Amino acid sequence: MKSRKSTTKDQIRVGADIGGTFTDLVMLRSDGNYSVQKVPSTVEDFSRGIVEGLDAFLSDNKLNSDLISEIIHGTTVATNAILENQGARTALVTTRGFRDVLEFRRLRFPDLFSLDYTPPKPLVQRRHRFEVIERIMPDGSVRQPLDDVSVESVLEKLEQLQPEAIAICLLHSYANPIHERKVVEAVKNRFPNLYVSGSIDVLPEIREYERTSTTVINSYIGPIVDNYLESMQKRLDHANMAVPISIMQSNGGVMSYAAARRSPARIIESGPAAGVVEAIRLADRIGLKDVITFDMGGTTAKASLIEQGKPSLTTEYEVGAGIQLSNRLVKGRGHALKLPVIDIAEVGAGGGSIVRVDPGGSLRVGPQSAGAKPGPACYSQGGTEATVTDANVVLGYINPTSIAGGTVSVNSEAAKVALNRSAAKHLKLETNDAAYGVYAVANTTMIRAIKSVTTYRGRDPREFTLMAFGGSGPLHAAEMAR
Repeated sequence: MKSRKSTTKDQIRVGADIGGTFTDLVMLRSDGNYSVQKVPSTVEDFSRGIVEGLDAFLSDNKLNSDLISEIIHGTTVATNAILENQGARTALVTTRGFRDVLEFRRLRFPDLFSLDYTPPKPLVQRRHRFEVIERIMPDGSVRQPLDDVSVESVLEKLEQLQPEAIAICLLHSYANPIHERKVVEAVKNRFPNLYVSGSIDVLPEIREYERTSTTVINSYIGPIVDNYLESMQKRLDHANMAVPISIMQSNGGVMSYAAARRSPARIIESGPAAGVVEAIRLADRIGLKDVITFDMGGTTAKASLIEQGKPSLTTEYEVGAGIQLSNRLVKGRGHALKLPVIDIAEVGAGGGSIVRVDPGGSLRVGPQSAGAKPGPACYSQGGTEATVTDANVVLGYINPTSIAGGTVSVNSEAAKVALNRSAAKHLKLETNDAAYGVYAVANTTMIRAIKSVTTYRGRDPREFTLMAFGGSGPLHAAEMAR
């Protein structure tokens, strides 16, 4: 087909969401018509899934790539990296005497009466935290000048460590950034190819632990987000789709491609926030004001509350640490993220969550996920461990020809074999009984997210409408509502 110049009349805007398992695309034409495309996420390079999906759409509809005018992108890549502890190996540079801020946290105990409560492991190990000699006071005055020798010593230790990312957070730098700015420049000069975050750029606000934690999160996910955004831009350029890219923020707004690479911590809940924003729009169109949103993907499930047509926003958020519930009322379960976020309760349970039986003989689901590759056993792409999707296939809840528009074949026998090996034989159950057990355990886990945004806050869920979306959401919503 000969290339032609697009006009405003026939331009196409693209909405793209990268999940841990699938990549979803919505192509909105100027006349209001739209098309959807769903492809498996390409774990080795998440950006490839977007380009492959767009190529398939353009090819199927015999359209040119220059018709695409804009891409608005939401992703769960960042939050999945934290939930699965797959972020970059990160080092922390801080003021002498304060390298254990990540350990001390706020000394909150989410399980007050638990005798064996274990705090979450910091994203940066203690031996990867380094100190420089300096001291800025709360009013911004310099009590002790920055010691250049200590800075050089830290740089040498970092060279020996060879981290993948570095976070820098000096005491009271929000009041006077002079010392931290010098350290950031020194680190960037010595390690020009590493991802470096300074708290003065990420969160120049009071509260030492929250500022340190947020800066560490920014660096921990920085290389992953940076690599896939850069790769996506290159792939789009190569495919003649060099168009403006906007990234969904956790607060429901959008930010530029360049800003997202600098501040990936602001897109932690990018994909889920986009879901809540659309739920608000859809609820308004059908006359609903009070809604519980339930978004179940391949790796995680999320719940949020809409009251009187408005989302709940917070700057006291927690993510990751292997938690099974992000409960805003009980702090200390995860890593603090002090940035504006649509308040979303999240659990590590999704369609791709791996099924196992623990040493005590109890059935467990997640938070580990089979992802897109190898994926659930029923996809026949190398996956051997049973997942929630395999259980749904065995139960007959999934149409074998419906996944990703029929582009993904479903092998029900492989699902049965995996479920027998992972659960049924250990529990001495029939395959169908084990499958329903997986379904029930997953529902129980995800219901806790809904309770977190309703009953735990004094809201009666019976006064709200449950709106389910995401690849697996509608499969579980009816049972959860009951």
